[in-house]
Amino acid sequence: MFVDSVTLDLYSGNGGSGCVSFHREKFITKGGPDGGDGGRGGSLYFIVDSNTDTLSFYKGKKSLGADNGAPGTGKKCAGKKGKDLVLRVPPGTQIIDSQTGELLLDLTNETFKNILFIEGGKGGLGNWHFKNSRNQIPTYAQPGIAGVTKNIKLELKLIADIGLIGFPNVGKSTLISVLSNAKPQIANYEFTTLTPNLGVVEIANYNSYVIADIPGIIEGASDNKGLGIEFLRHIERTEVNLFMIDVSNYRTLDEQFKSLKNELNLYSTKLQDNKFAIAITKCDLLEKDKLNIKIKEFLAGVTNFSNYIK
Repeated sequence: MFVDSVTLDLYSGNGGSGCVSFHREKFITKGGPDGGDGGRGGSLYFIVDSNTDTLSFYKGKKSLGADNGAPGTGKKCAGKKGKDLVLRVPPGTQIIDSQTGELLLDLTNETFKNILFIEGGKGGLGNWHFKNSRNQIPTYAQPGIAGVTKNIKLELKLIADIGLIGFPNVGKSTLISVLSNAKPQIANYEFTTLTPNLGVVEIANYNSYVIADIPGIIEGASDNKGLGIEFLRHIERTEVNLFMIDVSNYRTLDEQFKSLKNELNLYSTKLQDNKFAIAITKCDLLEKDKLNIKIKEFLAGVTNFSNYIK
């Protein structure tokens, strides 16, 4: 199951309480304080794992957290440290504060390993720390410091070299299935593809690139029509956008292209500067002479864009 957005509470462990204890041993009547320190609470870490491309593990979970530290004991024995929690996320995951919308972490690739997100609470000091000339029998120990809770949103933005952009049933899934190892569902009706598909295209000398099929873009997608903006976020990280234009569509090639560009710009003005290329689909449905005239007229206007890749 493809999941690209979840909200949950994350918390670090509480520090263990310090211990109030006095040394007890045969023939030693006043052994003095020997209460141990509490253990530190477990911390919470993130690690990027390229073996996954979904946040489905976190779906349905309301909260996740590290373990609490154990309290100290007598004989100056410190409590056990709480077990840390390591959360694995796919490349391209953003950690966002649900309350403020602030971007806390942007985990783009596997160089992000064991990123400390929330530190565990410090354990309290045992009573032996408080012995002094004025207080030979301290009956006080520190409580552990509480862990921290954060309500966050995990949001995945797929990272791909090429993003396929086009209206439904334009041939995106067919193209990615032919070029790559992806096996998307293909049918002759709109919205066959309900989740993004990633495929790896192998080329010579062990080189490869990643191609992404971005579904659900229609006119008004930026206003939540159709599948809405649910998958528009994945276009933000593509190096090159490949606009797929259907020559058999009732709209002209120019109308389709401008409509798609407009939806992207309405979602984020940053997308208007992305490099892009054009692919004309379903060319076999038109006579060659008419097809060449249509394409020539259309491309004459497209070449004015400085970020157009011929």
